[in-house]
Amino acid sequence: MILSIDLICSLMKILMNNSIIPVWKPANMYSNDVVRVIKEKYNVKAGHTGTLDPFAQGILIVCTGSKTKEVERFQDLIKTYKSVIELGKTTNTLDPDGEVIIRNSHVPILDKKNIKKCLDGFVGKIMQRPPSFCALRKNNVRLYELARKDIYIKLKPRPVSVYSIKLISFSQFELTIEVKCGKGTYIRSLAADISKALKTIGYLKFLERTHIGKYSKKNSYPVSYF
Repeated sequence: MILSIDLICSLMKILMNNSIIPVWKPANMYSNDVVRVIKEKYNVKAGHTGTLDPFAQGILIVCTGSKTKEVERFQDLIKTYKSVIELGKTTNTLDPDGEVIIRNSHVPILDKKNIKKCLDGFVGKIMQRPPSFCALRKNNVRLYELARKDIYIKLKPRPVSVYSIKLISFSQFELTIEVKCGKGTYIRSLAADISKALKTIGYLKFLERTHIGKYSKKNSYPVSYF
């Protein structure tokens, strides 16, 4: 039996409604644009369970239809990130999309033992200050909107949970780490704080969210699928 295109589209719409859809977001794409693609393609109500910065790639969970009521459940899952920190310079956004504000800062000679000791100091329930460029609100205005106008709001540090930080590799000017953490953790802030603890400055050069709970690239859809 050969199915018509219209029937296939109708079946896909049924499948995509009231669903949990793990999507692999590419770099240089907004999380809300991924949601918009699914909304427009299948004419369904949809929302994601936690934004991923535009420069970053990785898992983004999209809930559709009645499953949008379960967003909070997915926000509580452990997230795993592969991160590259570049030392010796930083940007106003703490990521590669921002303007470089300090460069060629001194970087001390690093060794594996001292780096691991530093990373261990950021494991557990820690206090973390969100970056000025973020989606949190002040008087109902997104902080990144204010920061783009050179209005920088310094929020109070908040408790976040970091379950583990694994050192994957390092050189004089770069650290590659794997971070497992809870909701509300800003890897950009973590990168800046780690750099400061190493007596230098740094920013998050690369970010990939490899897992949200059991969801990974292996069981996710590329955006091109939609």
